[in-house]
Amino acid sequence: MAKRQLQGIIASNKMQKTVVVEVESLKEHPIYKKRLKFHNRYKAHVENGEYNIGDKVVIEECRPISKDKKWMVIKKV
Repeated sequence: MAKRQLQGIIASNKMQKTVVVEVESLKEHPIYKKRLKFHNRYKAHVENGEYNIGDKVVIEECRPISKDKKWMVIKKV
């Protein structure tokens, strides 16, 4: 099974080895056909603190690292 990859913007980098990435997705209403924006925040693992708030990054699903961290930062866009 392939690992999911998402693209988002870093919202917080105040933790050690962890960043919070906000991912935006569009969903269409089933009846009215209007597109709605949804924002999800994921905690992602990072080895060195080279990412700053506002950077666009790609995150990939991985094994659970802690209670909340199940994603890892792959690269900067």
